[in-house]
Amino acid sequence: QEQLVESGGGSVQPGGSLSLSCEASGFTLSDYGVGWFRQAERRGRDFVAAISWGIGGTTGYADSVKGRATISRDNAKNMVYLQLNGLKPDDTAIYYCAARRTHWPGDTGFGYDIWGQGTQVTVSS
Repeated sequence: QEQLVESGGGSVQPGGSLSLSCEASGFTLSDYGVGWFRQAERRGRDFVAAISWGIGGTTGYADSVKGRATISRDNAKNMVYLQLNGLKPDDTAIYYCAARRTHWPGDTGFGYDIWGQGTQVTVSS
């Protein structure tokens, strides 16, 4: 069964950092571009970051996290990561990873083949 599982969420104070992980099982994640999205309470799903398939030579970020987020992948471990620094209360959301079997998966959320269940990130003092 093809599955993505996110981990690493939690509660942090403003200015803190979190490292989110997305582990794939049942398929080879390097064959997929991967995106991270988030959904805050009473809001729609927003793009956060994406990385191309293979070695991940192409990355992209939402303006809201640019300079504070880094997406990376470890194909040997079948995983993708999202490092978040300088966290703000507005970053509070459920974070989802998703995989799309194409070089560049895009930032709209449409066309993604596999979604994880999400991990909660809460930023508050």
